[in-house]
Amino acid sequence: MILSPPAMGQSVRATLDDLFRRALARRPDAVALVDPPDRATITDGAPRRLTYAQADRAVSALAARLRGFGLPADSVVALQLPNTVESVIALLAVTRAGLIAAPLPLLWREQEATVALGRVGARALIGCRTIGAVDYAALAMQLAAETFAIRFVAAFGAPLPDGIEPLDDIFAASADAPTSSLARGDAADHIAVVTFDVAPDGIVPVARSHAELIAAGLAVHLEACIEPDAAILGVITLSSFAGLAATVVPWLLAGGTLSLHHPFAPASFAAQTAEAPRAIVLPGPLVMRLADAGLIGADSNSTVLALWRAPERFAGSAAWTGRAALIDVAVFGEVGLIALRRDAEGKPSALPAGRIVAPRGAAAGIHVLDIARGASGTIVLSGPMIPRNAFPPGIERGDQPRLAATASGIDTLYPCRLDRATGLLAIDGPPGGMVSVGGYRFALRALQDLVEGAGDGALAALPDMLAGQRLAGAGADRDAICDALAAQGANPLLVAAFRARNGRATAA
Repeated sequence: MILSPPAMGQSVRATLDDLFRRALARRPDAVALVDPPDRATITDGAPRRLTYAQADRAVSALAARLRGFGLPADSVVALQLPNTVESVIALLAVTRAGLIAAPLPLLWREQEATVALGRVGARALIGCRTIGAVDYAALAMQLAAETFAIRFVAAFGAPLPDGIEPLDDIFAASADAPTSSLARGDAADHIAVVTFDVAPDGIVPVARSHAELIAAGLAVHLEACIEPDAAILGVITLSSFAGLAATVVPWLLAGGTLSLHHPFAPASFAAQTAEAPRAIVLPGPLVMRLADAGLIGADSNSTVLALWRAPERFAGSAAWTGRAALIDVAVFGEVGLIALRRDAEGKPSALPAGRIVAPRGAAAGIHVLDIARGASGTIVLSGPMIPRNAFPPGIERGDQPRLAATASGIDTLYPCRLDRATGLLAIDGPPGGMVSVGGYRFALRALQDLVEGAGDGALAALPDMLAGQRLAGAGADRDAICDALAAQGANPLLVAAFRARNGRATAA
């Protein structure tokens, strides 16, 4: 880890760009970012492999382009990109330019994305021409047309529709490109990213400062004992707090190589694991299956980080028998996370209550989180990684869904039991009225309202071994319901719930 020993036991006063520059200064010619080997099947262009110096030039070139748009400081720039090098470059460039990055989930279409962009007042949108078979450039133009505040749309790939600023040339920027960060006081406390949670009453913007995001990344980085210069393979898309905290921040702290995998391609994943990364970040439900297939777990020098977006499920997962270390990362929506190393028998560690330091149990660890059982019997999170204010400023004066931060913290709505003798918590289930499908959260009532507007259909949420839950739809004319939902710009997971397969509805 690049942090100096005096930083242990206290908060880290740095920005994402500060961490990147430390790694750049140490190893400018080391490989920083690597694309998926199957990039050509995902989006435009051949796979990229950038050193820290090359990545720095691209970041500076894009930051200069954003400043050239004339955006005021702290303007929100939305990102909707696949798990490729561009997603990291864009994130770093937005923050280097003194702006706020707002990554959008890839499965969000007009219905969800328009609401989210309007709520944060996004001024610009960065995307790409295609992801798979989807024309994301056309989607970006449509979102810009429907979102009053958006004035600039830029994208990677070619050819692009008129009105979209091409960005591929940033990778050919010369060494003379400007490299300075936008200077301002207390930079670590400025908002770095806005991600989007879903509460029973709708989409909620969640804004995090650099310091809060780095605290979350430290929780993962220190619990996993990721070494300096380590190679990390990330399978989690960078559109959520957990994806950023468990992938980008540990990479920056280690100053190593981040290889990206756009989920999920088994042959590509096998090729990437063959390069022996020291840490692999995966969805929790996939870990045992990949270990059984012999793709992970055999190297005693490696670490597997299992992200559980349905945190009520990790405690019941099977014992780990691999030689690699396994770290469970229980994720509570966009509010917070806790990293828990498996015990000596490979069983999941129990969820502790109280003050959490990283690494856990260290006498001089860094305080990253506080966990408590609230008065309503649900898990309440507070501490250094937890966002403190609703976003955007002034939203509390309206009636839109917002982050409900109080002096005691944020209620995650996860029901739990506290064993007072041991100080351990047990999660009883997901928040009421919510559905979690493969890392995407939905308000069930809102989904049902969409379905009712699309035709004579019914929707149910069912348990699923891998996705957490699945959506199952039925109706008199499923094809008509699918067409109506797609026309409304509904999430493909909802549309797929009504597609017929062997005479039955498809569960998304």
